[in-house]
Amino acid sequence: MQFFDSNTGKLLFTAPKSRTWDDFRVESKSHGWPSFRDEEVNWKNVRVLPDGETVSLAGTHLGHNLPDKKGRRYCINLVSVAGRQIEE
Repeated sequence: MQFFDSNTGKLLFTAPKSRTWDDFRVESKSHGWPSFRDEEVNWKNVRVLPDGETVSLAGTHLGHNLPDKKGRRYCINLVSVAGRQIEE
């Protein structure tokens, strides 16, 4: 599934990768928001600031990097990634 910036329509995340849909769904549900891992981030359009805030290159606040025992976990506000793809 692809998740697009709600302001620009650019691709931000593709999930699941390297895990099952059920794993993605359960992890996201348990934290209360979509939770993405490094390989699911489109680094062309996403940056993590020094304080852990995760933003799109266009400046849209997406959420935060909240690492756990499995590694970096990007907890993203659903409204920030509810956009539609915009053809460039």
